[in-house]
Amino acid sequence: MQSPDTPYVNIAAYKFITFDDTAEKRPQFLEFCQKHNLRGTILLTPEGINLFLAGLRHQIDAFLAWLRADERFADIVVKESFSEKQPFTRILVKLKAEIITMKHPLIKPEEGRAPSVEPQDLKRWLDQGHDDAGRPVVMVDTRNAFEVDVGTFDNTVDYRIAKFTEFPQVIADHKPDFDGKTVVTFCTGGIRCEKAAIHMQNIGYDSVYQLEGGILRYFEEVGGAHYQGDCFVFDYRTALSPDLKESQTAQCFACRAVVTPREQLSPDYVPGKSCPHCASKQRAVADAGTAAAAQA
Repeated sequence: MQSPDTPYVNIAAYKFITFDDTAEKRPQFLEFCQKHNLRGTILLTPEGINLFLAGLRHQIDAFLAWLRADERFADIVVKESFSEKQPFTRILVKLKAEIITMKHPLIKPEEGRAPSVEPQDLKRWLDQGHDDAGRPVVMVDTRNAFEVDVGTFDNTVDYRIAKFTEFPQVIADHKPDFDGKTVVTFCTGGIRCEKAAIHMQNIGYDSVYQLEGGILRYFEEVGGAHYQGDCFVFDYRTALSPDLKESQTAQCFACRAVVTPREQLSPDYVPGKSCPHCASKQRAVADAGTAAAAQA
């Protein structure tokens, strides 16, 4: 719930829909956001829209009313969280080929979604250890490895991918691992897991769901049940706890690694300059150079 101490409303939303006038709409989005002092990032693509915006309540409400006046986005679903300060430094409106790059253009969620499971139902499945058909439930994280390291569901399958374009091949290679099981794909807000679940259906997975609304909606409706840690987000907050509050996790400005509260106690952690991750790499390079010099 929003309080006077957290005046900024942070929204995350996306919708897969044919959007063939992105170039025409870009200046309109940019002008509206600048006029209403909104900051964040909006991606306009032929397959739909993806946005992360922040502003005061009346500014966000004005934007959503304006956006939903376009019938293509009248039913767009928005996830909200709150913060003490503006989490973004500027407004960016970008034209992209895909909402989230997967390099599988035949995946068109607008033409049919994979089945989804609501957060409350997923919690019930995880509580009982199986879905409503009695099949074991396996959680598959579709996010990048550094995001997973901040927090994920218990006993999740994590392939340590560096970028989402790696997911189609790795999930195809491991298809036999999921025989007789129900797979639930998940991500931060629902975009990646929606595309992932459709791809899995296309290659023959017979029982696959996407977590509706991703981790953020799960936190909003269920809290942290069956989840360990926080959820990485792509703004200054770095991560949100299951109660959707900014956590103490940080991100290193130098190497972009996620730095846990414990790692922040290290003398190698200098905000804006270094962290234990890049400091250890620098020492390894220096030691290698010293060893090479000694052998020369």
